[in-house]
Amino acid sequence: MSFLTLTSLQKSFGPVQVVKDFNMSIEKGEFISFLGPSGCGKTTVLRMIAGFETPSGGAITIDGKSQQNLRPNQRNIGMVFQAYALFPNMNVAENVAFGLKVAGRPKAEIDARVKEMLGLIKLDHLADRYPYQMSGGQQQRVALARALAPKPQVLLLDEPLSALDAKIRVSLREEIRQIQQQLGITTVFVTHDQEEALSISDRIVVMNAGKADQIGKPADIYNRPATRFVAGFVGTLNLIEAKVVDPAANRISIGDQGVTLREPLGNAKAGDTVSLALRPEAGSIAPDAKGDTALTGEVVSSNFLGSVIRTRMKVGESIISFDMFNSPGLVPPTVGETVTLRFTAGDLLVIRD
Repeated sequence: MSFLTLTSLQKSFGPVQVVKDFNMSIEKGEFISFLGPSGCGKTTVLRMIAGFETPSGGAITIDGKSQQNLRPNQRNIGMVFQAYALFPNMNVAENVAFGLKVAGRPKAEIDARVKEMLGLIKLDHLADRYPYQMSGGQQQRVALARALAPKPQVLLLDEPLSALDAKIRVSLREEIRQIQQQLGITTVFVTHDQEEALSISDRIVVMNAGKADQIGKPADIYNRPATRFVAGFVGTLNLIEAKVVDPAANRISIGDQGVTLREPLGNAKAGDTVSLALRPEAGSIAPDAKGDTALTGEVVSSNFLGSVIRTRMKVGESIISFDMFNSPGLVPPTVGETVTLRFTAGDLLVIRD
């Protein structure tokens, strides 16, 4: 049975509907990421779960109990905000203890829980410090400990890493995931960073214009995008326009080059235009590259990106990017050179909206 259930959830601000008939069932202990661009409705859904926004329609239940008429302080939910929201006049220990004191817990219980939480985030040696004396990463860990201290049923994180630099973000997201798994707490994480979502989630909700375009495991979201929006938003992707030649045989043409797809073309007719997706890492131009499909084109650019060199070639009216792993002595193709990209037909996905 689902632990956190969102049923036909809607939210409007005046005439603008920012969340549209949102449905999802989340299992106990799952780590769910809401991924999408600014303004897609992901934070609004989070705030409705927390009780900071009242739904215009729909229902929210946690462990079978309706949250409909409960104020935020009546919901057993922990929240970590983007801006930390630590109390500047309280030291670390006092910040972590705040929720427990408000709940009227005994002092001995509070002291024990604070010690446990500070040990969990590895900041027990900084218990007497104030927020202004700490780095951004340390402050965010304190905010996480404060949210977890009262033992909430659900943990909500609203873009908690967006204000941190890249290296700290990577280490802290791994720490958040480790703590979440250790405690087994149901967690909803809001982010616009696809790498964050792909690396730590059990499932991802890709949101677009107030609705969920696709819900699935990270590998499914990346490898099998359900819509054009998901295909373009998650990862780097080639979107290729092709003409249907023989729908019964799954034959299409890209420019003047024929390709047989593994994926059925559905109701497409000969002469129709279809959109295909191909990841840059799917193919290779190495002479010994394996694959049952090949496209030949002229190189239009080559960019050094550190670990990879991303090259773009023109095939018909499409520009197709492909990646080569950087290695000593690698000579990338030059602009104007003709190259052949080999890959498997299964790597070409038909985009259906």
